[in-house]
Parts: sequence; C-alpha cells; structure tokens
Amino acid sequence: MNPIDPAKAAQFDTATFGAGCFWCVEAIFQRVRGVEQVLSGYGGGHVENPTYEQVCDKTTGHVELCRIIYDPKQVSFDELLEIFWKTHDPTTPDRQGNDVGPQYRSVVFYHNELQRERAEYYKKELDKSGAYKAPIVTTVEPFKNFYPAENYHQNYYNDNPAQGYCYFVIKPKVEKFEKVFKDKLKKN
Repeated sequence: MNPIDPAKAAQFDTATFGAGCFWCVEAIFQRVRGVEQVLSGYGGGHVENPTYEQVCDKTTGHVELCRIIYDPKQVSFDELLEIFWKTHDPTTPDRQGNDVGPQYRSVVFYHNELQRERAEYYKKELDKSGAYKAPIVTTVEPFKNFYPAENYHQNYYNDNPAQGYCYFVIKPKVEKFEKVFKDKLKKN
C-alpha cells in the first residue's frame, strides 16, 4: 500500500464499497485510472478494530470493504459507481458466489450528500432498466467507520496471483473488468 502524499491529499476524494470479498474489489479498483489507493478493511459494524476472524464469525455487523482514494479530476464518483455495479452481483443478499455471510453484502457507504444521491439514483435506474433478473439489494448507507484489514489482506491478488482463490475467482473477474472497462484502466 502506497501512502498518500500529504501535499496532494486535499485533491482526492474517498469512496467506500462493499461488494463481496475485499480481495476481489481491491483487485478491480487498483486498476482504475485516477485511483490513488485501495485499502481493504471492515466497516459498518459495532466492534472497534475487529479482526478477520471476528468478522467471519458474523457477530460484529461489519462488512468487508474497500476504501478507495481517488482523484475526481481523473475519475468521477459516477464512474466508480458504474464499475461497482458491473463487477459484482448486487441482487444476492449476503452473498457473492461461494462467499456467503453478512460480511459479503453489497453496500455503498456514502461520505456526503452527493454520493448518497448518485448511489440511490443509479440503483433506482438500474432496477427500472431490468438489467438484473432480480431486484437490487445493495444498501446505500452513511459512512460509519472503517478499520483497515490485517496487512496480509492488503494487495492480496497482486501478491498472490497463483493462490487458488486468486487464480480461479479473482483472475477471471479482473480479466472481464479489463475488457469491459479498457478505457478506464491505468496506463502501465
């Protein structure tokens, strides 16, 4: 994880999304042009500084999240929302694929009124469009808290591409994302 340059910090904004396993969400958003930092963590619950094991016990109320620090001059919140909606299944409550439990629910934690309005608008329009066969269950909630996950969870896919979950679950998601959103990718 690269620290944010304090001299540049004022130009950045924050988005916080839960869309299943944070390893998948992190791997997608790390590739987006204008995203400065993606940090995996836990939020929305009632226990301070929870551990991965506590969150997996499903008693803390926390969701696996990614905090995305981005430059709004390069990528808008609306563009981040588009990526969010199209890279997970927002119709399955407490589940993404084989990952099941309340910690995997789909949620947008908004940091200001504009983010709330945009997330609710996008959700309503997607539901009306019939893009999904089932209703969208993603919640749009005020940002409450965020606790960074343990170091071994950070940059997980990039550091462990041959690990089974990475190879069979995350890699296909990343490849699909790179095809669909090639105009939004960071340049190497």
